[in-house]
Amino acid sequence: MTPAVFVDRDGILNVAVVRSGLPHPPTSAEELKFVPQVRQRLAELKRLGLLVVCVTNQPDVARRTVTRAAVDEINARVRAEMPLDDLVVCYHDDGDECDCRKPRPGLLLEAAGRLGIDLARSYMVGDRWKDMACGSAAGCTTVFVDYGYSELYQGPPANHISPSAADAFEYVLSREQHR
Repeated sequence: MTPAVFVDRDGILNVAVVRSGLPHPPTSAEELKFVPQVRQRLAELKRLGLLVVCVTNQPDVARRTVTRAAVDEINARVRAEMPLDDLVVCYHDDGDECDCRKPRPGLLLEAAGRLGIDLARSYMVGDRWKDMACGSAAGCTTVFVDYGYSELYQGPPANHISPSAADAFEYVLSREQHR
């Protein structure tokens, strides 16, 4: 079984659109801007033998504020630009109570089963408390990228807190290079 780095999309791979202190996804592929240095760090993780899997909640599809086609177009561009082994999406909203919506660990469990991932040796990197709760529930080491959003943190404590996505991946790289 192989370790992986699970990464949130908005805020980790691409720049989140922050409105009123809260992060939002881009609404089109044209709005998509990638976080500096992330592509290179992910490529370094892959060279160390880790899988890289993007796991993303996209509830705006269920809320009907963006089309699934628009989200799929954004994801296609993310796949083309980033060295990912997989990208899995939850299109549900909180009220749907699905197993795949973070903070539940369904996206990680599904990818782990399909790709042969060792969750205990894996990481979850994200910028929201739901990412940390999801990673913790799956048994992963959690790395919280603290952008100072104005949302109440309701999850378990992260194993590590970073000020940027690039720093978060440097942390994972440092740990993996010493294994």
